[in-house]
Amino acid sequence: MTIGSNGPEDETPAPGTPGGPGPFSEDEIASVTGPGDADELDEVEAAAIEEDSDDDVTPDLETSFEKLISKSRKLSPDRIRTVIESVLFVAERPLSVEELYMATGIDRELIAEAINQLSGIHRDGISGIVLHEVAGGWQFRTDPHSGEYVRRYLRVKPQRLTRAAVETLAIIAYRQPVTRPEIEDIRGVDCGAVLKALMDRKLVKILGKREEVGRPILYGTSREFLEFFALKDLSALPTLREFHELTQEHREIVEKETQPAPAAAGTVDTLADPGFTKRMEKSAAASEAALEELEQAMEAADRTQKVSSSVLDTPPKPVMGEEGPKPE
Repeated sequence: MTIGSNGPEDETPAPGTPGGPGPFSEDEIASVTGPGDADELDEVEAAAIEEDSDDDVTPDLETSFEKLISKSRKLSPDRIRTVIESVLFVAERPLSVEELYMATGIDRELIAEAINQLSGIHRDGISGIVLHEVAGGWQFRTDPHSGEYVRRYLRVKPQRLTRAAVETLAIIAYRQPVTRPEIEDIRGVDCGAVLKALMDRKLVKILGKREEVGRPILYGTSREFLEFFALKDLSALPTLREFHELTQEHREIVEKETQPAPAAAGTVDTLADPGFTKRMEKSAAASEAALEELEQAMEAADRTQKVSSSVLDTPPKPVMGEEGPKPE
């Protein structure tokens, strides 16, 4: 077909015009605009990007712990304190001095000194993280005064035990090793379900079996029990004698702590009672009268003291007719 005719060849746009072929090929555009197929790396083996430690390729197995000990001897007291603080911070459970020694190689006496310093720095009311001696070791814990805010951030509820669980746990703690029949004999009810729940919480563990007919299982408290109640060991439990020696007033206080606080409406009604106001005014008047009597008594005592002092300081006068000392 000749140029200028209206045939099909004339319908193809020229390069660079709208709708026509661009100046770049499809391969060139794909190399710039996209990474290609999503599965192009499936058949490629990943390279190792973590560098091997020198300790792994050391031919002689001169114990790394001995190297750690020699290095720890060069640490300053401040540096030792920071090392112990770092290890305790990342630990998931309380660590003893021996465990800290095996982890750091620092001398045990220096570890004890560092712990003593840290316990002075991280203590109740001073630091948000408190160092506690728990379950035979040392552990960082949240300051009890900040517990409400921490629980709100973590969105967790405070861990509380039922009265039945507390009673059963107290029997086991004070009478361990103890069998289930002995626990039920003291409580007077079946304790199977409560015992199972305490074991699920790892607060109670099986210590063995008693050598008698039937070989009943012996129960006792666990390490988690000490951690749960923040106890150093079982000797930190209050003795039964200490509780029995409490006065009736203190026993009532202990009982009231487990009861809900009185409603505020009752307090408002008490303050609004006219008789309560008159009793308060009468008590205030009696207190003022007693205070005035005390002040008068103190003034009288002061006057008596002044008179006594003046009498003791004045020299005695000679009696009339009494002869004075004869000259030699």
